Amino acid sequence: MAARAARAAPRLGPVARWPAIGPYRLLTALPGGVDPAVARLLEPAHAELARTAEVYLDHAGQAARTAAALGIHRQTLYYRLSRVEELTGLDLAVGEERLLLHMALKSARL
Repeated sequence: MAARAARAAPRLGPVARWPAIGPYRLLTALPGGVDPAVARLLEPAHAELARTAEVYLDHAGQAARTAAALGIHRQTLYYRLSRVEELTGLDLAVGEERLLLHMALKSARL
């Protein structure tokens, strides 16, 4: 499971130790599959939107940091996030829905 996490999250290094993989301990234990709400977002045509959503969630929803990390204008970020909401039917203002999206994006890389 740690090896799967290391492949999915390069920041963990080429060899990940179980205690160091954090939330991936839970994600690797879940059965495979994609949550239906996120399936369309994970289609190759929407790869940039999925990446935007993941970076946004990784940066705790901080628009300025996310836009800087992606090298885009904040208005572009807001547009992309609205497209993510349209594609998924999730409301990024709702914590549980953000959590679902974040977990689904991370587990899709496993």
